[in-house]
Amino acid sequence: MTTPVTAIQSVRLDDNNDILVLLDQTLLPNEKVFLQLSTLEDIWEAIYHLKVRGAPAIGIAAAYGIYLSVKRSNAASYAELADQFRKAKQYLASSRPTAVNLFWALQRMEDRLHQEADQSVAVIKQALKEEADNIRAEDEKVCLAIGEHALSLLEPGWGLLTHCNAGTIATAKYGTALAPIYLGQERNYQFSVYADETRPLLQGARLTAWELQEAGVDVTLICDNMASIVMKEGKVQAVLVGCDRVAANGDTANKIGTSGLAVLAKHYGIPFYVCAPLSTIDQGCTSGADIPIELRSKEEISTQWYEKPMAPQGVKIYNPAFDVTDHHLITAIITEKGIAYAPFDESLSRLLQKEN
Repeated sequence: MTTPVTAIQSVRLDDNNDILVLLDQTLLPNEKVFLQLSTLEDIWEAIYHLKVRGAPAIGIAAAYGIYLSVKRSNAASYAELADQFRKAKQYLASSRPTAVNLFWALQRMEDRLHQEADQSVAVIKQALKEEADNIRAEDEKVCLAIGEHALSLLEPGWGLLTHCNAGTIATAKYGTALAPIYLGQERNYQFSVYADETRPLLQGARLTAWELQEAGVDVTLICDNMASIVMKEGKVQAVLVGCDRVAANGDTANKIGTSGLAVLAKHYGIPFYVCAPLSTIDQGCTSGADIPIELRSKEEISTQWYEKPMAPQGVKIYNPAFDVTDHHLITAIITEKGIAYAPFDESLSRLLQKEN
């Protein structure tokens, strides 16, 4: 019997063998390979090279990764263990600068470390495993709640457009932007989904289209620059995207190309919804101008996906992995605790207080 897409665990801990098991997203849709990673260096490399990607999945991988590094420690005291933890945390944090869930998960693990300061080293290690397990379990509940809130804004039979991949393999389960689509599929909403291919790494073509097709959803793959025509032709009634970081004012950072979709949606009068766990809200960022944007290698554009170079040798290449969507272009930000509308600085703050 085929395993349902939503049952795939893209990130899980094999504690008995001291390994982190990751679905290698760079090989999809042609190969479904689960990596077995044991070292902090291997986990850093998997995050940096997008073998694991999606803000929640990155956070889960980082939490388990730092737990495994601590588990293998020979530290005899809390102070010694804490020093090793801080070095591992700093190292993992350098892998992806834009995804706030990475830092949120690592900080949560460090907070738990401090809470257990008066315990034995063995108890501290077990507490860190428990915290990482909690992060994963909570993300599954968060995604389901986001899906329910988002689905309340959608109508059966609608055409939906999404960008990049914010589905099951980017999270613990269900996804964020794809969660309402999966719930709608279960409830016979009969959505038609348009998935942007999402240049230059093609997460929409390789991952979203694969996920939705596997789930039996009516999905059509389009090139990024086809979004305008499908909107103009009336095929899209809502845009759903995920998010890697939300600033205090509601500006959001997501995969490059998202802000252009928001501009198009505004032009055509189509609601633009950002699906974002509260953990992606960074109140330390006043606006999108404060969000660091990761710049990636030129090979991703010029040579990585081609048998022969697709750009002239020596040409300058600019390859930002993310862009920032201005809060004025966003209809609503959908979280696990409810739906935030403008003014977002107030509505997001209320939701965060509700969380606490």
